[in-house]
Amino acid sequence: MRDPVTILTEADLRTLVPLDLAAIDCVEDAFRALATKPVAMPPILRLDIPEYRGEVDVKTAYVPGIDHFAIKISPGFFGNPEIGLPSTNGMMVVLSAQTGLVQALLLDNGYLTDVRTAAAGAVAARHLSRAESATAAILGAGMQAEMQAFALSLVRPVRTFRIWARDPAKAEALSARLAARGFAATACATPETATLGADVIVTTTPATRPILQDAAPGQHITAMGSDAEHKNEVAPALLARATYIADRLSQTRVLGELHHAIAAGAIPADRQFCELGQVIASPAPGRSAPDQITLADLTGTGIQDTAIAALAVTRARAAGAGMSFTV
Repeated sequence: MRDPVTILTEADLRTLVPLDLAAIDCVEDAFRALATKPVAMPPILRLDIPEYRGEVDVKTAYVPGIDHFAIKISPGFFGNPEIGLPSTNGMMVVLSAQTGLVQALLLDNGYLTDVRTAAAGAVAARHLSRAESATAAILGAGMQAEMQAFALSLVRPVRTFRIWARDPAKAEALSARLAARGFAATACATPETATLGADVIVTTTPATRPILQDAAPGQHITAMGSDAEHKNEVAPALLARATYIADRLSQTRVLGELHHAIAAGAIPADRQFCELGQVIASPAPGRSAPDQITLADLTGTGIQDTAIAALAVTRARAAGAGMSFTV
């Protein structure tokens, strides 16, 4: 007899999977598996709907040893705020890795994507930034900017944030929210002011032209906004100077910051780089000197979605959460 299908809402999932060290460790384990196991992770399926400023990504991965795999549908319709709707949405379908039967529908409205993306930023900082990092520059002021800041504080002693956004009011608002959490936070007028003296720089925008032009010795950069071919947050010349780490090299050559550096001629197309999972698993070097500039190019991977979805389903079953029905 088929097992019942569990439906979990965003409210369920916010309770089951908060952004904490366990979520960060879950995503770190996923990256480690990507480097050490025969993971099956096809290229991202992408659908553009330009007349409505819409884009839809479909991501998935199978990880040996995990009982489930997830297929995530992630829409972004960036004109939605003008009609009172959120710009991002989404859901995940969780299937049995043994039978292929649907086991759960995660109606998360993009929440789990937000968690796993912030967790990936924390994983990158944990392995590539200096251990004593105390000050961070956040470029961008949306939900992911706030989540990246909080996740970073869980893995590094960062308590001071400098915020820049194209809309100064949004930078001020994020600074106020971080201050309410007990952090020191200041809105800055330019990216250069925000990044001056920062130990860690996190870029979280949908920019199509570079907003980060340079970095100082010792700084770590987590670039996570360039998840489509037309997006570009970091100047190609800076990538050429930094120790570059990809979440998935086959992706970043196509749609990440590396894609733009190659197109600009700043980096040879055949140059090889390490992936974050290889750094975590230790066969590849990450930060090797205090004055090194490190850069993690995070485009988002299906393995992160499968990992966070499996965590959600496991916790839901243990807690008896969600609604179940038999099909």
